[in-house]
Amino acid sequence: MRVRGAVVVVTGAAGGIGAALARRFAAEGAAGLLLADLDADAVEDLAGELDRDGCRAVGVGSDVSHEGDVRTLVHTAEKHLGPIDLFCSNAGVGTAQGIDAPDALWQACWDVNVMAQVYAARAVVPGMLARGRGWLLNTASAAGLLTMPGDAPYSATKHAAVAFAEWLAVTYGGRGIGVSVLCPQGVHTKLTTDPGVAAVLGAFGPMLEPAEVADAVVAGLADERFLILPHPEVARYEQGRAADRDAWLAGMRKAVQGIAQADVPGGPGQRAGEEPAGSAV
Repeated sequence: MRVRGAVVVVTGAAGGIGAALARRFAAEGAAGLLLADLDADAVEDLAGELDRDGCRAVGVGSDVSHEGDVRTLVHTAEKHLGPIDLFCSNAGVGTAQGIDAPDALWQACWDVNVMAQVYAARAVVPGMLARGRGWLLNTASAAGLLTMPGDAPYSATKHAAVAFAEWLAVTYGGRGIGVSVLCPQGVHTKLTTDPGVAAVLGAFGPMLEPAEVADAVVAGLADERFLILPHPEVARYEQGRAADRDAWLAGMRKAVQGIAQADVPGGPGQRAGEEPAGSAV
């Protein structure tokens, strides 16, 4: 999948990985970008910046947890830019909470981390099948392959996101539609500013900048890889998990105990602030 000449949609595009993807896709020569986010002002500003720099870009305020909003942003992209070649479902939320997280937070994670990707597929797959081409890039997380200590809703829904991407690849991969799932570990975004979240992520590997993740995405799409891992060590961790699940679980428990003993405010098992916190999206 080459980005040059492609019409691309990016959700969760106002900052972090989404904004980095938008900038990198523009630099790669995308034919047009539809950028969507809850923060309408920020995403419209970014679209204006990229448009002035020579890449056709449209920014729209959108709540991707609602199917109607997803269908509207797809219609907007097709109206102003043309048929969608690449849809990047990048929006995501977390909680920094465990089993006692309120049902509303569990539901919010499900709606944004999973159902928004289902809604995107419903909206664009028929057209892609008719044209015989198209690509879906779904942002999950290394938590979707492993786990996120201290965030049960995030971990569970990111596993579901990976499973859904696998289902899409199995079902449509032989019919002209490519699928990739992005699974970074720690990335410096507003979702990782919580001290407890940063401590957990930092214990398992280096934190990357969003631009580094965008570089990995462009390379992964060019290679047409299903699994895009900006932190290559995640592949080794996943292999170890599959080879001996009990040993992996024991190692994770030990790591979490070490983080807790460091007495990090907001660490695993403690409630974060009112703003959602999660990993890498």
